[in-house]
Amino acid sequence: MATLKHPITIAGGGLAGLSLGVALCRHGVDVTLHEASTYPRHRVCGEFISGVTNDTLRRLGIDHTLAEAVTLTTASWSDAAGPLGSMQVAGCGISRWQLDEKLRQTFTDLGGHLVTGSRIEPGPGIVWATGRPKRPGSWLGLKFHARNLILTHDLEMHMGSTGYLGLARIENGLVNVCGLFRSHAPPKAKGPALLIAHLRAGGLQKLADRLDAADIDATSLCGVAGFRLGSQPGPPFSIGDSACMIPPFTGNGMSMAFESAECALQPALDYACGNQTWDQAAAASKKAHHQRFRRRLAVAGVLHSLLTTRLGMRLTTSLARRRAVPYHLLLQLVR
Repeated sequence: MATLKHPITIAGGGLAGLSLGVALCRHGVDVTLHEASTYPRHRVCGEFISGVTNDTLRRLGIDHTLAEAVTLTTASWSDAAGPLGSMQVAGCGISRWQLDEKLRQTFTDLGGHLVTGSRIEPGPGIVWATGRPKRPGSWLGLKFHARNLILTHDLEMHMGSTGYLGLARIENGLVNVCGLFRSHAPPKAKGPALLIAHLRAGGLQKLADRLDAADIDATSLCGVAGFRLGSQPGPPFSIGDSACMIPPFTGNGMSMAFESAECALQPALDYACGNQTWDQAAAASKKAHHQRFRRRLAVAGVLHSLLTTRLGMRLTTSLARRRAVPYHLLLQLVR
C-alpha cells in the first residue's frame, strides 16, 4: 500500500458520498464524512438500481449491501389511456432507508469518521457529495411507500400531462411510489394526497384510484424542489447528484451514484498518496465523469423533453402504440 499523506473529507452522506468513503477506507485513507441529516431516513428516490456492474460494486467494496435487495425483472410503460409497452429488465429494488443505513454501518465499521447534523464549506481536500444544488427549476419530486398495492410488473412507469411516476417493488412487500411533476400551480393538497392530486391533474385517474386504495406509509413521504436535471454547477471535485442528475424515468440515478464514486476513487487516492495536487485530482475526476456519463445524459435529456411536452408525448405514445419504440435500445443508451 502506498504511503498516505493527505486525509480526505467528504461533504454529503448519500449513495455517492458513502460509497466513496467506504472505498477510500478500504485503501487505508483517513476519511471524515459530514452529513447534514441523520440515519436512517427517507429520500426522494426511485429506489430501483439498474445498470451498475458487479465489478463497480466490488471495486467500491459495497456489493454486500445489496444482498437483501428485491430482484426486479419486468417493467411496463403506460399513459392515461393504458399500457404502451413492456420489457425485461435486470435490476433490484431497495429502500434508501435500508441501503443508506447499510452503507453508513460499513463506513463506520471500517474506521470512517462520520459527523451527522453537520454542514461544511467547499475547499481543498473536500469531495462535494451534498446532492442536488438548489437552482431555479420547474420540477417537484415526491415519494412515499405503499403496501397492498398490486403491480402488473416489478417496475411500472406512468406518464401524464404534468409529469411521470414510477412504482417499484422493494423489501418487506412495500412498493416505492416516486414521481416527478411540474411544480408550477400545484394542486391544493397536503401529505401523500399531494402526489395523488398531481396524478389526477395529469390525467392518471386510474393510477390515482389504485394509490387511494393502498395502505400508504405517510412517514415515508418526502419531496424535493428547486433543481434542474443534467450537469450541475458544483465545486470542482463533485460527485453524485452534485455533479450531474439524469432524468428519473431512466431508472439509472442510483447506479450513477455508485459509478460516480468509482470515477472519483482513483483521483482521490492519487491525492491522498501525494501523487496529485487537489486541483489535478478534481480535474481527473471531472474528466472521468464526462467520459462515462456524457452520452447517457444527452440521450436522457432528449427523451425527457419528449416525455414532458404535449407534442412530444403525442409523438411518443403514437409510436409506442404502433410498437415502433425500441425500448431495449433506448434502455441501453441511458445506461
